[in-house]
Amino acid sequence: MSTLIRRTPADLLAQRDRLLAEVHMTADELRDRAEVHTLSARELAVWHTIEGIDYLLGG
Repeated sequence: MSTLIRRTPADLLAQRDRLLAEVHMTADELRDRAEVHTLSARELAVWHTIEGIDYLLGG
């Protein structure tokens, strides 16, 4: 049986903001560091989550 989790755009934006605060970076800083492969394992996990959130938000 599958589980479906529903999130509003506001929920996703709040989660995105919390994740960025956890790694003490802006989305641009995180993306720039991801491009040059200088993220820790935790930061990389946050980056992948941010990418997913952005995809869901249509951006």
